[in-house]
Amino acid sequence: MDPGFEADLREFVIDRSGALFRTAYLLTGDRHAAEDLVQSALAKTAAKWRGLRDTAAIEGYVRRVMYHEQVSRWRRRSRIAEVPIGWLPERIGDGHAEAADLRLVMREALARLTPRQRTILVLRYFEDLSETEIARLLGVRVGSVRSQIHRSLERLRAAAPELSTVREFG
Repeated sequence: MDPGFEADLREFVIDRSGALFRTAYLLTGDRHAAEDLVQSALAKTAAKWRGLRDTAAIEGYVRRVMYHEQVSRWRRRSRIAEVPIGWLPERIGDGHAEAADLRLVMREALARLTPRQRTILVLRYFEDLSETEIARLLGVRVGSVRSQIHRSLERLRAAAPELSTVREFG
């Protein structure tokens, strides 16, 4: 293996693995599945590394691989795993402990979404893609994307009413 190639790849992984893991976690809702998704995407990227001419576009390539991998995974699943409902805090205030409670509530609420709903929300609100771009990326109609976004937000509001009253996330 070429030392320059290996050094470039290592530098990319060290610099961007945290951001890639966060995206993967939002797509999967599970820490271990997110690690697997990042590893799979990085392995595919390493195989194509020499063919990627624009080094500024490498992260976009990795993210696209992650999206396609995750979409393929939820399409292969015949059943949707249900997550039992946990407790929700009664009130969220201004302190550090309350901010941690808010993150836990958000994590539980996101875990209750289907993988498809979680994927669409990540693409729409985290990656800031338009509904048309999401539909093209996932191979579905724009109406399906809109209905999934609407249902996802309804489920989040129902799962964690405290989230609809909070303006800033700490």
